[in-house]
Amino acid sequence: MAEPVTVDDILAARERIRSTVVRTPLIPWDGPPGRAKIYLKLDNLQPTGSFKVRGAGNSLAVAAERGNVPGVYTTSAGNMAQALAWHARRLGIPCSAIVPDSAPEVKLAGIRRHGAQIIQLPWDQVWQVMIEGRYGPLKDLLYVPPFNSNEMIAGNGTAGLEILEELPDVRTVFVPFGGGGLIAGIATAIRRQRPEVKVVACEPETAAPFAASLKAGRAAEVDRIPSFVDGIGTRNVLPEMWARLAGLVQWSRVLTLKQIATAVRTCFETHHIVVEGAGAASVAAALLEQQLDGPIVAFVSGGNIDRTKLVSALEGKVPGP
Repeated sequence: MAEPVTVDDILAARERIRSTVVRTPLIPWDGPPGRAKIYLKLDNLQPTGSFKVRGAGNSLAVAAERGNVPGVYTTSAGNMAQALAWHARRLGIPCSAIVPDSAPEVKLAGIRRHGAQIIQLPWDQVWQVMIEGRYGPLKDLLYVPPFNSNEMIAGNGTAGLEILEELPDVRTVFVPFGGGGLIAGIATAIRRQRPEVKVVACEPETAAPFAASLKAGRAAEVDRIPSFVDGIGTRNVLPEMWARLAGLVQWSRVLTLKQIATAVRTCFETHHIVVEGAGAASVAAALLEQQLDGPIVAFVSGGNIDRTKLVSALEGKVPGP
């Protein structure tokens, strides 16, 4: 078990990535009067369309501080691969991405655009490589974990610093839950300074292992059904991530695919914002939980959604996987 990430670690990460990562806007949601005020933290506006540039940038910066980096690779549903490839190209080093054979074309196109080699494997094999942290054919490159490292978590936590600085009276923050690295960073940045703030995990009904873990009181595994919400919804919570999160996050909001698809459409129609399923999960939760004390922040984690799936959501349908 690694040492816990601290606020000082997150502050150091912010200095490392300050020149490359966007300080994304926090915008108000024009909701009905009498409800808690909602704000959207728009990390879908990062250079690669997701928050992953934060953790990937910090991870590469730390690796460079430790010595020569001959090249890098990662496992990813698509957003981490794009972020790592973007940073690797900026630094002039090779990058490879191991992604599921079900990865959306929009994310594959982004990975290619940033110059990385793509290796597609079945989802379970990708997850196994992630757990083991190695892939034989790429053994000469540095493996950069997609969420379960101190460097990733500290980089992700920079978003939490921004939320606190711009909305110091925030009371509840909804965060999409995939592997747990995003919510671990944001919860550390916010709750280590403001322990009364609620940080809530958002998961799809098709795969909600953190909700199951909270119920069991330990890291749990669930059946995973593929869906259009490809950026979150894993089969299990890793024990080391459960140890990081158990004292920070006490609640998971599980969303139906219909609720998430509706949030995709609502973001587009009311605020002209394109969000992917994972990013819309937090918006859906915030809109459903407006009886909570406000202000509320929904963290919009990414906007990389295939055109066909976006059109389907805009037509009022639930997109297919």
